[in-house]
Amino acid sequence: MLTLLKNHPFAVEAYFESSLVLTYAVPEAMLRPLVPAKLELELFDHQWAFIAVAVVQTRHLRPKGFPEFMGHDFVLTGYRVFVRYTNSQGKKLRGLYILKSETDKRKMEMLGNLFTRYRYTTTDIEVENGADFIHVTSVKSGMDVAVDLTDPDAALPAGSPFNNWKEARRFAGPLPFTFTCNDMSDKVLIIEGVRENWTPRPVAVVAAKVDFMNRPEWKDAVLANAFLIQHIPYYWKKGKVDIWKG
Repeated sequence: MLTLLKNHPFAVEAYFESSLVLTYAVPEAMLRPLVPAKLELELFDHQWAFIAVAVVQTRHLRPKGFPEFMGHDFVLTGYRVFVRYTNSQGKKLRGLYILKSETDKRKMEMLGNLFTRYRYTTTDIEVENGADFIHVTSVKSGMDVAVDLTDPDAALPAGSPFNNWKEARRFAGPLPFTFTCNDMSDKVLIIEGVRENWTPRPVAVVAAKVDFMNRPEWKDAVLANAFLIQHIPYYWKKGKVDIWKG
């Protein structure tokens, strides 16, 4: 029963006050060991795989259909890899594989780990929203990220493998699907997110200290892009189990 509860057993909805995503390019060989064999890495230029570091301010997060006053406000941080999965019908799905999830409240850690396999931990993350900036800090997680919202012609981060924002836009999370794999079987859990008016805008990165990305084996990782969306209703469908055909 506990195993079934973790399969995202009901739809969940929330309002995204903001979703700030920094995407890092990592050499394919450095990331492949962390991703289940059932999933393919989403590559750029035949060499770069990608990790998205997303900081999402949610409002009224609750089971879908419940009134807003029954929801809760959380900050959610996700560290996720861009992947593809070929389902049992042969259709290729673009999505994300979760390496780690964090939240600012123990209630979300408890409920998140009860109803999902996202591996939540609680941290001291805070988000400061200014008229022309967003500043994210966490001592425990070693995060200090700041972006400038005033530059309509923001440049790509120095060293980005992308030639322009059009290329970079393909790697702006979150993607429609999130995948969880069972190493002991051929089952793959698929969570589909649904949103409207989803138009990420490029932002200029002023500071990008993210300790999660400072592993020695990722020494060649580079910040590839940064996108922001604001004020978007969002919901996740009930989890669906697919059988991997190999």
